[in-house]
Amino acid sequence: MEYENLLLEKEKGLAIVTVNRIRALNSLNHETISELLGVFQELSDDPEVRVIILTGAGERAFVAGADIGELKLFNAEQGEKESRRGHELMHLIEEMPKVVIAAINGFALGGGCEIAMACDIRLASESARLGQPEVNLGVIPGYGGTQRLPRLVGKGKAKQLIFTGDVIDAREAHRIGLVEEVYPQAELMEKAKELAGKILSKGPLAIVAAKRCINDGLETDLASGCKEEIAEFRKIFGTEDKTEGTTAFLEKRKPEYRGK
Repeated sequence: MEYENLLLEKEKGLAIVTVNRIRALNSLNHETISELLGVFQELSDDPEVRVIILTGAGERAFVAGADIGELKLFNAEQGEKESRRGHELMHLIEEMPKVVIAAINGFALGGGCEIAMACDIRLASESARLGQPEVNLGVIPGYGGTQRLPRLVGKGKAKQLIFTGDVIDAREAHRIGLVEEVYPQAELMEKAKELAGKILSKGPLAIVAAKRCINDGLETDLASGCKEEIAEFRKIFGTEDKTEGTTAFLEKRKPEYRGK
């Protein structure tokens, strides 16, 4: 499938999705959200892809936010519809059986910060700027920002950022736990690929099961989360990957996983 606002590359289990609207600072208009829904569904169904890197074209923006000119025209009903589409995209990214790494190469504001938070791991360049500045426009985050931000940085800090609309730099984002690592701009994609390669070397079924346990566990009580972990642990012990992984370790060689 061809995309007008995205670039898609694939290489040895890795897919790189680049939001490519440089003149609009890679902002999320209706068409771009539709294309992102399409590409992430395509990658979710692709058995050859195990890790995805999401980034923005150019060096100024990851995703600068929603398209304000478009949002200005929405009434209440249209706003609800667009919010639901945004939530659908974030849920797809968060729950898909692939690891999604956000390579935040510039502004990640509003919807851009929200899509980064839906990813599994966030790496940022030193020039990155993140925030939920929607209150500056008289609106609130609409793609999950009020829910994911406090889960990542705590309720008080999330309220401070959302109520003030402040934009923070990459170092502050790292300090509060919004991003995992910060790198020089020139090294960001190389580091993201290194991380992807490390994940690709691990047992694929184990990665999928671990992601599911972590996500589900955060939405339930500890006992229920542990119960799910036991169930997933049991499933893994019935796989060829478990046999290969343990055998390779004992034989002091690299495992050759088949995802079975």
